[in-house]
Amino acid sequence: MAWRAIAAVSVCLFTAGAAPAIPAAASAVPATALPAVVRSAVNGQAAMPTAAVRSAVTGSPGCDTVARRVTSGRGPEPHAPAPAQVAEMFADLRRRQSGMRRGPWAPITVPTWVHVISAGPLGARDSAVRDQLAALNAAYGGRLGGVDTGIQFRLDGLTRTENAAWFRAPLAYEAAIKRLRRGGAGTLNLYVAQLSQLVLGYSTYPYLYKSQPALDGVVIDWRSLPGGSLRNFDRGFTGVHEIGHWLGLLHTFENGCVSPGDGVADTAPESKPTEGCPVSKDTCNGEGGDPVHNFMDYTHDHCMSEFTAGQAARMHEMWAVYRGSEPDLTLDG
Repeated sequence: MAWRAIAAVSVCLFTAGAAPAIPAAASAVPATALPAVVRSAVNGQAAMPTAAVRSAVTGSPGCDTVARRVTSGRGPEPHAPAPAQVAEMFADLRRRQSGMRRGPWAPITVPTWVHVISAGPLGARDSAVRDQLAALNAAYGGRLGGVDTGIQFRLDGLTRTENAAWFRAPLAYEAAIKRLRRGGAGTLNLYVAQLSQLVLGYSTYPYLYKSQPALDGVVIDWRSLPGGSLRNFDRGFTGVHEIGHWLGLLHTFENGCVSPGDGVADTAPESKPTEGCPVSKDTCNGEGGDPVHNFMDYTHDHCMSEFTAGQAARMHEMWAVYRGSEPDLTLDG
């Protein structure tokens, strides 16, 4: 949801009503809590000698001021495919799908590693990570509206890295940060740091994994996690949106009103992204109302509630073609 505009807000950064930090003893962690907490190490990063890695799993409450101007401007989303590459992606998917069975799709459980980058007291708490996973499973499970996509997320581990430079400029240090990644094409690596003005998150796409496996993953702003400090973007749906890209979905406004749009038949085309939470919007005359409640638009979190059956099918197709069938490739040092 990389260029969603947000209003200025100044609040405490701890998660409201959050549970205390997860205890170190595994036996003390409830079934719904984190199944694994590991020490992360950044090997061979001579360019960042000040990186300190913590094995502690304590929360980091604090206060900060978030000032972001409201604007309708858009900039290029990191890793977002250009129109020519979108067409290339569609063509490659069609070629690879030739002769492939099309559903019914088996449920997918995505092994997930969350990598929290922090700067002193600033950074995501364990409780917020736990709540983010719950938000993902609710959204993809159809419990907020729309369809059950048949995709769920299992938290396999959490790493914590103390590094102020990485925290405040994750895109600039992307290659170094993503040396934290675990698993292969079918493992979601979610990096949580603080992004710059107007950028709440960004993702790589499954089509790009083979050529750039080391960069695979999703980066989101820690203040967008459930209970975070970003007004209108505080329910964890930035993560839902960006992981939609990681699973192969494009924005609902892709290609505007021009076919094939986002390549999904049951998402109505729209000429431009939605801002705020309008009652209705129809920017492609005669094509039906814009999908303002879809997780792949740009509306406020409280306005988002659904994926469509076509989007669910597309994610399963992308998984079968690009993620489920790829050999495991671990890049951890």
